[in-house]
Amino acid sequence: MDSKTPGARDFWFLPLGGTGEIGMNMNLYGHSQSWLMVDCGATFQSPLEQRLDKDPHAKVYDVVAADPAFIEARRDQLCAIVLTHAHEDHIGAVTEIWPSLGCPIYATPFTAEVLRRKFYQKQRFENLPIIEVQTNQTLDIGPFTVTWLAITHSLPEPQALKITTAVGSVFHTADWKIDKQPVVGKPFDPSTFIAMQKQKILAMVCDSTNALKPGFSTSEKACEKGLGSIISRAKGRVVVSCFASNLARLITLVKIAKANGRYVALFGRSLENMVSVARRCGYWPDDLSITHSRHIGYLPPHEVLIIATGSQGEPRTGLNKLATNMHRDCELESGDTVIFSSIVIPGNEKPIEKLVNALRNREIEVYQSHACEEVIHATGHPNQGDLATMYDYVKPNIAIPTHGEAQHMQANANIAQKQGVPKQLLGSNGDLFVMAPQVQMKRKFVATSRIAISKDKDR
Repeated sequence: MDSKTPGARDFWFLPLGGTGEIGMNMNLYGHSQSWLMVDCGATFQSPLEQRLDKDPHAKVYDVVAADPAFIEARRDQLCAIVLTHAHEDHIGAVTEIWPSLGCPIYATPFTAEVLRRKFYQKQRFENLPIIEVQTNQTLDIGPFTVTWLAITHSLPEPQALKITTAVGSVFHTADWKIDKQPVVGKPFDPSTFIAMQKQKILAMVCDSTNALKPGFSTSEKACEKGLGSIISRAKGRVVVSCFASNLARLITLVKIAKANGRYVALFGRSLENMVSVARRCGYWPDDLSITHSRHIGYLPPHEVLIIATGSQGEPRTGLNKLATNMHRDCELESGDTVIFSSIVIPGNEKPIEKLVNALRNREIEVYQSHACEEVIHATGHPNQGDLATMYDYVKPNIAIPTHGEAQHMQANANIAQKQGVPKQLLGSNGDLFVMAPQVQMKRKFVATSRIAISKDKDR
């Protein structure tokens, strides 16, 4: 057995992507000559070197993923890929990377449906080994016993994971928040996580995205009031740009449009696909209708609400085409309103600023979440209050912050320490987090890098 293969007494966590950065999550758990991959995500408009993330002159690629070379070389040791939810930074690289791995893929029905369509769009029709699982189900996958746990996020069926081996259990949170009114799915249930206190969780591998933000994250339900207020007083057309995968937001917007006598059109293939998946999986309300985009340009402005891709200033998206007056189905005019129902992801400041300026130069009113009195966006990630509460519920022996840049993960570790978690391990992609038999870090255990992968033209 080589030094990079875990033994029967070992329990390892090895992130290849998503630790020390936000996006392209790719995590490996190792035990007893076997590996389990959790998520296989992508990021957009990024360089191939992490050190260039903040460099405005760096060459960027449309879609970027963590390099899977380490696990490709050990594909015979890989038991499966387990997907926690259907966001691109968790599943966006599966279609490109899975063919070189060939292992089973475990996902809930909604995530599985999104994934099948991604393979179909790539014209890959292999007999995919996708195994559908349900919340609270427990399965043995090689030497790992995996339990899928309901958590709240911003789309259907987000899952946290309890991964158990002969030498201990890990709680992998994936993306989450404490949301008592999530719009889609059931409210956050503390009992699931309080019960873990008796299970002596070895480590909690935890989302750090919002660890610098005080208080508790805002409920998705709060967006209904804020967005409704702006849309109800708008005189002309309204365009709302949000993340296409945020199904809860899409449902909220169509409800608001219906209440205000507006027809809704979707500008962006990813939006159309998300609504189609939601309908197929039973998450789209039967009384909410969508108007074909070709019809929306013929309606009076006060009857129009467009949901468009492009909240991060991406080229070739619906909002960009509207801002530059290049969309075939609709032209914006002075007095129309554009709402960015999203955050500014670090690195996207300049393209978003350019987009906002283009809109305002045409006398279009623009609302952005960071400068708006109303609540028009709710994060899907835990603030400091959420983190403290979860650490208090689970009481792990080790905190392993992930899914964030260095300052986010340090803030997460500080919260864990304050809540009495005995050990905090901080590292980055390629570092080995040894959870058993003795807690330790092995820096730069493997070399990590990024790869560019292909993409569809319209997200």
